[in-house]
Amino acid sequence: MSNRALLEVIALDVEDAVAAQAGGADRLELVTDMAADGLTPPRETFAAIRAAVDIPLRVMLRKADGFSAGSAEDLERLVAEARALRAEGANEFVLGFLNPDGSPDTAAVEALVAELDGCGWTFHRAIDRAADRDQLRKAVADLAGLDTYLTAGAAGGVDEGLPVLLEEAAKAGTPGYEQRVLVGGGLTLAHLPVLRAAGIDAFHIGGAARPSGWAHPVSASAVTEWRTALS
Repeated sequence: MSNRALLEVIALDVEDAVAAQAGGADRLELVTDMAADGLTPPRETFAAIRAAVDIPLRVMLRKADGFSAGSAEDLERLVAEARALRAEGANEFVLGFLNPDGSPDTAAVEALVAELDGCGWTFHRAIDRAADRDQLRKAVADLAGLDTYLTAGAAGGVDEGLPVLLEEAAKAGTPGYEQRVLVGGGLTLAHLPVLRAAGIDAFHIGGAARPSGWAHPVSASAVTEWRTALS
């Protein structure tokens, strides 16, 4: 049996997507505006990327910096965007919202999930800002399509969150911990051995795929370095 891990790369446009696939990425997370930590891309961008590559695409559903779903009107607009992306052929997504007290905004999440019709989705790094990670996991565990948590273990990144990641990996398969852990946020190649030894098998990179910075496109060779390390 292969122990090949999943490598997900952030893509902003077709150039990124083509380079990431060429470098060996297994999946892309599609976003726009990394200055706001990644927002929902236009459906035209999704369509262009979908036409350019054949690996799975997870599309961000998020309209503003931070982890609030915003007003009822904001949420309605996001639901409409999700509907439009589904009509364009999108079938995997990334989302997650918190209330001001750090509890999961289950009403907002459920409103979007209802629009996704069972599509697979990732609860993103809002979990790293949650008041109670365990409570969040158990609150959303049974939502249709939830199959992954993108997390660094802590808001400050993997260096800070490594003990939490290892603790949660040890709970894999127990209630609230059935979903796959996708580690990202300050992730470096040096983190991989201990994470792999703990049984974690999915990894997410953004800046690490762009050695020249976010003003430059994904480097296929940088992605290949990660792919090789995870093979």
